[in-house]
Amino acid sequence: MGFPTALQLYSVRGDMENDFYGTLKKVKDMGYDGVEFAGLFGEKAEDVKNALSNLGLEPVSAHVPYYDMLKDPNGVLADYKEIGCKYVAVPYLTEECRPGTDGFSDTVKGIRAIGEAAKKLGITLLYHNHDFEFIKLDGKYALDVLYDTIPEDLLKTELDTCWVNVGGENPAEYIKKYSGRAPVVHLKDCAGHKGNGPLYKLIGIDDEEAAASASTFEFRPVGYGVQDFYSILNASKAAGSEWVVVEQDDPSMGKTPLECAKMSIDYLKTLNK
Repeated sequence: MGFPTALQLYSVRGDMENDFYGTLKKVKDMGYDGVEFAGLFGEKAEDVKNALSNLGLEPVSAHVPYYDMLKDPNGVLADYKEIGCKYVAVPYLTEECRPGTDGFSDTVKGIRAIGEAAKKLGITLLYHNHDFEFIKLDGKYALDVLYDTIPEDLLKTELDTCWVNVGGENPAEYIKKYSGRAPVVHLKDCAGHKGNGPLYKLIGIDDEEAAASASTFEFRPVGYGVQDFYSILNASKAAGSEWVVVEQDDPSMGKTPLECAKMSIDYLKTLNK
């Protein structure tokens, strides 16, 4: 299937904080083609750009907090433009912004405004979903409402295949649904089941309701959980996707984050040919 594969650096955030450039080299040595940022850990954009060039890593995208981009899109996105990111993504919505709250209509307007600012900078805005977008508003998933409301030239998808699954949909079919609008696909595996509460405690976001779910659910290296990645990769190819991005929010199976990242890329090498 021949996809270039990036690592979402949130997966190895502790290593990035301790040794930013050394960790980038380890990611390259594992066989990743690119990276997706989750902050720059205080490093200068010019230095990051030069390091990536020297290593031969592509700066695919960056996850940038919604409120940061909303407050100062040009200033916040300037570093990622300098680094060479083609995409930036809204990574997560805090509770007051989510579908089903009074704030969601303002969120849609805010994301559109960020998309307009990003477009002027030559960057394409993506939206990275969780499962809370899979509630229905007037019979339609909130995620679909978002994409139906904001034009395609201002917002494209970054479908997180794990959260699509947790939300009750088939990841491969959902990728196909957004053919031509799915340039970057998140590959994430898991085991166990959701339970009744949200799982955001697992991604480092405190939520009292998450405790019961967390005991029966864990993120896994790609290929070591329940996901059908052969179908997901085929769907991504059919949808015209450009990149797949490995993300594992927390390590599991007694492995370190870097070991998990290596297990994921090694598994994908057996499929991604």
